[in-house]
Amino acid sequence: MAKRKKSPIPGLSFSSKKAFGITKAKRKIAKATGIPTTKSGRRAKAGKILGIK
Repeated sequence: MAKRKKSPIPGLSFSSKKAFGITKAKRKIAKATGIPTTKSGRRAKAGKILGIK
């Protein structure tokens, strides 16, 4: 496994998805439709609808 480079400033990281607005767009879609965009979120919602824990 390759080692990740340490950031020169502790606590600072970069997310390309967040920089391009993908995260915000996914949140907006999920709020508008009521359907979660994450795999675990969709599973949890389906479980609640079907009455499965």
